[in-house]
Amino acid sequence: MSHTPDAPLKQTPLNARHRALGARMVPFAGWDMPVEYAGLSQEHLAVRTRAGLFDVTHMGQVELAGKDALAAVQRISSNDAARLKVGQAHYAGLTTPAGTFVDDMLVYRFAEDHFLLVINASNVDKDYAWIVDQTRPFDAAAVNTSARYALIALQGPMARQVMQRLSNMDLGGIKYYWFAHGEIAGVRGTISRTGYTGEDGFEVFVPPQQAVKIWDAILEEGRDEGVVPAGLGARDTLRLEAAMRLYGNDIDDTTTVLEADLEWIVGWTKEDFLGRQALAEQKARGVTTRLVGFEMKDRAIARHGYPVIIGGAAAGRVTSGTQTPFLKKAIGMAYVPAAHAAPGTEFDVDVRGRLARAAVVPLPFYKRPRG
Repeated sequence: MSHTPDAPLKQTPLNARHRALGARMVPFAGWDMPVEYAGLSQEHLAVRTRAGLFDVTHMGQVELAGKDALAAVQRISSNDAARLKVGQAHYAGLTTPAGTFVDDMLVYRFAEDHFLLVINASNVDKDYAWIVDQTRPFDAAAVNTSARYALIALQGPMARQVMQRLSNMDLGGIKYYWFAHGEIAGVRGTISRTGYTGEDGFEVFVPPQQAVKIWDAILEEGRDEGVVPAGLGARDTLRLEAAMRLYGNDIDDTTTVLEADLEWIVGWTKEDFLGRQALAEQKARGVTTRLVGFEMKDRAIARHGYPVIIGGAAAGRVTSGTQTPFLKKAIGMAYVPAAHAAPGTEFDVDVRGRLARAAVVPLPFYKRPRG
């Protein structure tokens, strides 16, 4: 992300820790963030086989509370928040009237009339203004509470056993996409069984002044298990293997929820929400373009923005692509004509002027073994 020189980069409470650990720091969404420590591949593999610790404090939080909080969330979200129990979370689109994305988000139900939305760092101001504007008719207050939380994620097959030794709660009792309030390393916070890597793991919301204490405790506790700090680079390759969409690449305000192949986050049974009519009409007509996963058949890496070529003409674009450390394949996601979206369908990618063959494959590319 670019930033203007006159706007100093924001720092998370862990900035000095990242530097002390030798992180390579980069500007990202207005923040000074670690992109890698020991190396992207090593960090990626640590998360797949052991566990990696991420600073995701740059993510934004908006809370909605009040008598009409549920109705307000229902209006702005593609998913059906009425189905959330207190202590449960889900993934949703923050949708426009056209059924496209203002952003994507996680919706946490803190109480019957209190919700927390986790949104992307680059979109916090835009999203917050949108949410305030769209929820004016409701008896509910929307507050940007991003400064209230540091967010730390421990992700990987060893995450639970490492965290359990630091917690007063039964972490095994927290199901996937549920959360609980309790203590980690003597600090009160909210512990959520969620993540952006395709692995089991936890995201911990704590007061910013307690972030260093938690970070140090997890790294120390997980030393014997090989827990390492992991940066934005590994976070991106991990989420791509798990086919998790990245706002600004795979989804944005020009792509609808259905085109992004995310119909499972549409609450068709609830009453009206922003974009419902547009999405219902698109569903009835059928989408003309769809996001698919692909593997390269030729030796080449397809990257964000590369044209998809079908029948000698540009017919789509690569939204995310890389050579992944764990699968050891060149994979990616791309928008292609719906007629070419079936697994096994082949197309070419224009890789810097050279055509390279690719084939559509089912998503996700990687699914963690369920033990």
